[in-house]
Amino acid sequence: MNKPATKTAAGFDPIASARAVIAREVEGLEAIASALDEKFVALVERIGALKGRVIISGMGKSGHIGRKIAATMASTGTPAYFVHPSEASHGDLGMITTDDLVLCLSNSGETHELRDIIAYTRRFGIPLVGLARRAGSVLIESADIGIVLPEVPEASPIGAPTTSTTMMLAFGDALAVALIEQKGFSKTDFGVYHPGGKLGSQFVRVSDLMHKTDELPLVSEAAPMQQVLLTMTAKRFGCAGVTNAAGDMVGIVTDGDLRRHMGADIIAKTAVEVMTKNPVTITPAMLAAEALGIMNTKSITCLFVLDGAKPVGILHIHDCLRAGVM
Repeated sequence: MNKPATKTAAGFDPIASARAVIAREVEGLEAIASALDEKFVALVERIGALKGRVIISGMGKSGHIGRKIAATMASTGTPAYFVHPSEASHGDLGMITTDDLVLCLSNSGETHELRDIIAYTRRFGIPLVGLARRAGSVLIESADIGIVLPEVPEASPIGAPTTSTTMMLAFGDALAVALIEQKGFSKTDFGVYHPGGKLGSQFVRVSDLMHKTDELPLVSEAAPMQQVLLTMTAKRFGCAGVTNAAGDMVGIVTDGDLRRHMGADIIAKTAVEVMTKNPVTITPAMLAAEALGIMNTKSITCLFVLDGAKPVGILHIHDCLRAGVM
């Protein structure tokens, strides 16, 4: 079936149209910012004290916004889940417990599909928060906390949800960030929820990547250079850490040290005679990105990892690159 032809209005200016849309949505954002009041404070406090999860629901465009809000909350330390209102009416209401809080989004506040969720929360005393445009709507009137969006027209000339959904999205972001600040959720905490991709790689620690135990190229101070060379060759890190009788690291022998001491008598020397004292080291808790920065700055490819003075690992620059640390 062919689609009907679309006519373009005479003198239509796409840039002017786009700017008008953005200007109207900016108006909506300013309005929602000004409208925040004690209800927002009460909502933050309720969620902060919640034993269960924030259950978010909405139909159509409001549902899409609800999914994004749920995802943002979940990734920033507030357990949240999106429940589709139609699926809720066919069994998914069982996912909502009395320890949860339900946040329903609706442009009109009269969305038929939300009524079963509203009734369920009222029946079992589950906190209900409504976010809608109409103050007298079923959703707002039924909610424990009813938040009404400011009366800013939609940016679309045909009334399609635009300004309203932008305000909903901004409200959700504001709520998520307020909860972050309330609970002191840190960048490191955020990284725990984002282990994949570039974002997660920023929070990888040295302990997550380092080689341990039998992989460590270690020799004693008194080790003859023949043993040092065999250790460097077998472990394939291009270096050997030198430890004293207490097991503390006191130096390192690198390819550079070998070249500097190259001579007929090098085999007759011991590790302590060839090593570089007080080498640059790192700790297990250090971010891998910081360790990579040290390697780049010092023009070295390996760093020993110390717990106090004891070597517990070794990190190669290739370990960082393979993990996506940049």
